[in-house]
Amino acid sequence: MVNPNVQGKSYPETAVYLVGREKIREFAKAVFSNNPVNHDVFAAQAAGYTDLVAPPTFPVVIQEQSLQQALADKEADIDFSRVVHGDQRFITNRPIVAGDELTSVLTVASVKSLGAHSMVTFNTEIFDKEKSLVCTAISTLVVRGEE
Repeated sequence: MVNPNVQGKSYPETAVYLVGREKIREFAKAVFSNNPVNHDVFAAQAAGYTDLVAPPTFPVVIQEQSLQQALADKEADIDFSRVVHGDQRFITNRPIVAGDELTSVLTVASVKSLGAHSMVTFNTEIFDKEKSLVCTAISTLVVRGEE
């Protein structure tokens, strides 16, 4: 059972993640995006961007860094071997582009018990180097209880 006392807990800002062109292209390929702004710098620039544009779900890559902090937190007591991904949402303030230097801060938004199971929702705010909010990634994990 996940410790309900971690609700409201925030974790330290992550190290800077430099968004690279090849990472965007790899992610775009993995999610079957054929959008030229995800693959071709000239297409992205013609569309008004400074460089390649990451697909809308790319923030999950950044969120993963901060999520690792919560999963490693002994106080939270989250057994990752029992985790099922329940929900993922993004509130985007602006697209992520190659060259962005991003950090994130994760907060445990809620911990709910559902019988022997726990449902944990995390809000991860992703910031650029000017500390402007780029995106909020909201992820809910279901931690299955012991049989």
